[in-house]
Amino acid sequence: MEKTRIVITGVSVISPVGTGKDVFWNNLIKGVSGIKPITLFDVSKFNSKQAGEISDFDAKVYLGPKGIRHIDRTSLLVSSGTVLAIKDANLENNTYSEDELGIVVGSTYGSIDSISSFDFQSLREGPNYVNPMDFPNTVLNAPASRASIFCKATGLSTTISNGVTSSIDAIIYASDFLRMGRVKAVVAGGVHGLTHDIFWGAHNSKILAGSKHGTMEICAPFDKRRNGMVIGEASALVILETLEDALKRNAQIYAEIKGYGTAFDPKMSVSKEYQIEGNKRAILDAIKDANLTLHDISCISANAYSGVYGDAMETRVIKEIFGMRASLIPVTAIKSMTGECYDASGALQTIAALMSIKTNTIPPTINYKEPDAECDLDYVPNTSRTLPVKNVLINSFSRLGNNSSLIISKYKQ
Repeated sequence: MEKTRIVITGVSVISPVGTGKDVFWNNLIKGVSGIKPITLFDVSKFNSKQAGEISDFDAKVYLGPKGIRHIDRTSLLVSSGTVLAIKDANLENNTYSEDELGIVVGSTYGSIDSISSFDFQSLREGPNYVNPMDFPNTVLNAPASRASIFCKATGLSTTISNGVTSSIDAIIYASDFLRMGRVKAVVAGGVHGLTHDIFWGAHNSKILAGSKHGTMEICAPFDKRRNGMVIGEASALVILETLEDALKRNAQIYAEIKGYGTAFDPKMSVSKEYQIEGNKRAILDAIKDANLTLHDISCISANAYSGVYGDAMETRVIKEIFGMRASLIPVTAIKSMTGECYDASGALQTIAALMSIKTNTIPPTINYKEPDAECDLDYVPNTSRTLPVKNVLINSFSRLGNNSSLIISKYKQ
C-alpha cells in the first residue's frame, strides 16, 4: 500500500545567521557565521566565550506586547517561529479549524534555565515566595504548549525530547499523525535557547571548542583544527500537510518528506568506534523508506559539529555506506555557521536542505582550512556550490546514542 505523501508548505527560522528563511538562506550561501561573543550572560570566567547567539530577537514583533512578560526565552522563540510559519504557509486566515491544526516541538533543554531559577529562589526564600507565574515555564512541554496557545492549535500539542535528534523525530511524528487523518496541518521542528546553565554544563564537560586550555575556540567541522562544538540557539519549524490537502488549497510546496530512519546505539564512548552501527542503520533505513538508491542522493547535510571523533566517525559511515561514490557526494555542515543548536539543529538542516532543493545551491562548510586525513570527502569548503539537488540526506546523531536520518526530496507530481 502506497504511503500518504507528506509535503512541507511553510517555513520559519529564527537563528544566529538570520530571521526568516530568505535572510537565513542568503547568509548561509554567503558563508556568513552567526557565531559571536556571548552577551546574554557573563562568560568572563569561562575559557569559551562565543556562541551562535540570536542578536536581534524581539518577541513583541511577532506576539505583541501582552502576555509575554513571564514567558522564558525558549518558549518565546518557538511561539514567534510558529506565528511566522503559519503566515508563510498562508494558514493565518483560518484555512483549517483549530482542532485541525497541531504542533510537535523538539525540546529537551528548553526548561532548564527556568527550573534552575525557580528552584534557586525556592531554596533561598522558600516556596511561598516564588512567583507562581514562573512555574509553567519549568515543565518540559512549556515551549510546545505556549506555541499552541498563541496560534490556537487544539488538534495536537506534543513535545519530543530526544536530544539532538528531537526536531527530525518531531517532523516524522507529525507526519505519522497526518497520515492517520487526525489533523490537517502540523507545525513541526525544534527550539533551543542559549542559557547560562547549558553553557556551564557543556563547558565544564570540556566538549566546547576552546574549553580546554591551549585550544582554539573555532567551529570548523571536518577541519584538522577542530576541538569541540560551539553552542547555538534557534527556532526552526516547518508546516506539514498531506499532498492531497496542500493541492486542494493550492499551497506552495517546498519539498516532500521522503524517508526516515532511526536507530539507538548504546555503545557510547570517546573513541572513533562509537555509534558507527547506529549511524549506518539510520541512514540505510532512511534510504530504504524513501524507496531510493544510493545513487539518488544529491547531497548530505552532515551532523558534523566540529567534534574530534564525531566528524571523523560520520565521514567513515558515509564512506562505508556509499563506497566509491562517497567522494562524489557533496557533504555540507551548516553548524559551522550556526553552531550546535541541539533540539533545533535537525530542523535547521531541513530548512537549509529544502532551500537547496529550491535554488539548486549547496551551502558551504566554512572555516575549512587544514585537511584531516580521517576526513577526506567533499565538504563544499568555504564557498557555496550550484548543482541540481533532488534528494537530500540529513543526518542527526547524538553522542548519547540516538541516531536519526531524514530524506527530503524535490516535489514532483
